[in-house]
Amino acid sequence: MKRWREAECKRVHDPFYAGDGRKVAVNPVEIDGKCIRVLGPIIVGGGPSGLAVAACLKKKGIPCVVLERANCVASLWQLKAYDRLRLHLPKKFCQLPLMPFPSWFPTYPTKQQFVAYLEAYAREFGIRPRFDEAVVAAEYDAVVGFWRVKTAVVNQGREEGGREYMCRWLVVATGENAEAVVPGFDGAGDFKRPILHTSLYKSGDAFRGKRVLVVGCGNSGMEVCLDLCHHGAHPTIVVRDSVHILPREMLCRSTFGLSMWLLRWLPVRAVDRLLLLAARLLLGDTAKLGLPRPQLGPLELKLRSGKTPVLDVGTLEKIKSGAIKVVHHPTTTRTGCIVFILLTLVLTVRPAIKKLMEHGAEFTDGRSEGFDAVVLATGYKSNVPYWLKVRHHPSDAHRETGACCHCSDSTLPSVGQEQEFFSEKDGLPRRAFPHGWKGERGLYAIGFTKRGLMGASLDATRIAEDIERCWKAEVKTTMAFACPPTRQAQE
Repeated sequence: MKRWREAECKRVHDPFYAGDGRKVAVNPVEIDGKCIRVLGPIIVGGGPSGLAVAACLKKKGIPCVVLERANCVASLWQLKAYDRLRLHLPKKFCQLPLMPFPSWFPTYPTKQQFVAYLEAYAREFGIRPRFDEAVVAAEYDAVVGFWRVKTAVVNQGREEGGREYMCRWLVVATGENAEAVVPGFDGAGDFKRPILHTSLYKSGDAFRGKRVLVVGCGNSGMEVCLDLCHHGAHPTIVVRDSVHILPREMLCRSTFGLSMWLLRWLPVRAVDRLLLLAARLLLGDTAKLGLPRPQLGPLELKLRSGKTPVLDVGTLEKIKSGAIKVVHHPTTTRTGCIVFILLTLVLTVRPAIKKLMEHGAEFTDGRSEGFDAVVLATGYKSNVPYWLKVRHHPSDAHRETGACCHCSDSTLPSVGQEQEFFSEKDGLPRRAFPHGWKGERGLYAIGFTKRGLMGASLDATRIAEDIERCWKAEVKTTMAFACPPTRQAQE
């Protein structure tokens, strides 16, 4: 085993070595039938973030391999998004590097239009992910100075067999929304009706005439309730916390675009005060509707916690117009108890869910209500801690020799002081934006900024430029050793 690893180490450090003495350019190469060596980076995830960094690398002539566990690009959008979904921000803030949206797309493209854009993006840059291949483990091998990435082939939802890859650079592009968050409820096993996450929800047509309990009041929860209402269902939404609701547009401009413009001249808190003043004028006092606002302003809250304000697409207008009657509960406070919005008739405030029962839910005040289905709009989380293994390597000889530039970056902490790049708690980079895109030993992260597609595009550009510097340095070193000196040089 020792001998094999020594030989392997010599081979993998030559980016042009094919395994049989030949010099090749870009294709992955199998080593001794045990693993596949990738000359460029491995990108884990074929969503918008993974496609963006792959395109930037391709533009610079750097080969890469994209591993995607689903059978398509942007699987979250194609397989797990409800039909009425649109981009919440204008398209100019959501386009990926090097290729804008078509001019004829609307300001807020639909789900179908965005998927078509991503598929065209992959074709434009020749990105061909390895589909149905889920990464189950990735760990840095200090002996050879490479990442070892183990995968499993996904067959009808089951993981079978798999491969092992070796690469110098590993780009984690699985993002913040890799796995659905499914909270537990007492009595969930007794509830005889469907319980589904919004990742499985497509349209309210399947719930026509039914009483549906929607848990969560983010953008998804509000839109799902509106969709259920439009399809003749009777939704009730549970708001588990205070929430900022802003109009999608102000002064004939998108609220997001206006905020970005104001931030060029004013501090965050000043912009927050202006946004809340405009929201009060356009939407009224949402606290009177049973929707208290948090103490922090919408932008400051977003920066501190990543919590995104809800952009109203019509729900509040229905309530204020009288089509939805509102009944206030006397215990409503700014600190926020559990709020229920019955979109077909009334808005009432009740305490939290105590448990689910066979045909409904019981609340902590002892009252019960019947429901035909429960939809969980409880969001998503990162899955990085389940498969990425980052360990301390104080005696990492590869780093000490300064074999490649990404291992000797003076802006990074020394090995002895190194902390894990990703948090085990939430699976996000420990360093805050804009410093969370680069780790050590060729590890990168994209899609974890909590700043949407615009943040991913910024990180894609940074990652590609950083890898290009390392790539050029290694090619230059390799060619210097590979080419014999000329007679003039010898003299």
